Amino acid sequence: MKVLVTGVAGQLGHDVMNELAKRGYEGIGSDVLDRYAGFHDGSAMESMPYVCMDITNKEVVDKTIKEIHPDVVVHCAAWTAVDLAEDADKIERVRNINANGTRNIAQACKDIDAKMVYISTDYVFDGQGSEPWKPDCKDYAPLNVYGQTKLEGELAVSELLNKYFIVRIAWVFGVNGRNFIKTMLNVGQRYDTVRVVNDQIGTPTYTYDLSVLLVDMIETDKYGYYHATNEGGYISWYDFTVEIFKQAGYKTKVVPVTTEEYGLSKAARPFNSRLDKSKLVENGFNPLPTWQDALKRYLEQISF
Repeated sequence: MKVLVTGVAGQLGHDVMNELAKRGYEGIGSDVLDRYAGFHDGSAMESMPYVCMDITNKEVVDKTIKEIHPDVVVHCAAWTAVDLAEDADKIERVRNINANGTRNIAQACKDIDAKMVYISTDYVFDGQGSEPWKPDCKDYAPLNVYGQTKLEGELAVSELLNKYFIVRIAWVFGVNGRNFIKTMLNVGQRYDTVRVVNDQIGTPTYTYDLSVLLVDMIETDKYGYYHATNEGGYISWYDFTVEIFKQAGYKTKVVPVTTEEYGLSKAARPFNSRLDKSKLVENGFNPLPTWQDALKRYLEQISF
């Protein structure tokens, strides 16, 4: 099986490439720069083929995908700077990447009859209430530009293709890039006390664990919408921080605050990011390990 992975300079794309290598599949990585610019950790990713592909350029996407002719495209590339996406001069760029770029890839996949995996987000919902969001729920109401453009990407994939996996994730962390854990470890070293919101509820997603699931998926034809985060229960960012410091051996005090009290963010965040993952088991996929276990393995991996 030949698999093209976009966004390999990011957290998830890096891990998907390594998982493909473990299973003996032919993985080709791509990103917008001329050469791979992600984390160099001596993994298989660094020795695998790489192509430069600007997903916002339809002609480039068509040419690249038709030349490679993959069986599957795992589309991890995205604009993920949520607050920056709110800037008036950035909105068009964000939409070109998350919506138009995704449409370009979906059309190219359709042309060569390839499977496509699209990585989406809990931000396509309005984040109200306390019930976990079902993967096939269509009550979309994004609160910010990032969520709206990721939803537009979802709709492009579902409109153009039949052979697709739309996988919504949340609170992502991995070795290749910045994330909440790395930020908290840095802050926890510098300050005795940190304030963290306790009214946004969800579950973290470790890209290493997610990459295993994604490759499991592309080995099947069980297409459709899925939610995938680590198991271990729903928590707040405050709860997550307490566990990060506990496992890291930090003595930093964590003070819970509301989103309103915390302030700072340009983009509105969902309060309810609970994702119902029961469809994974129903379709024969293994759920991800607990987030507590994932955090332990991650801290060992990054050697903070």
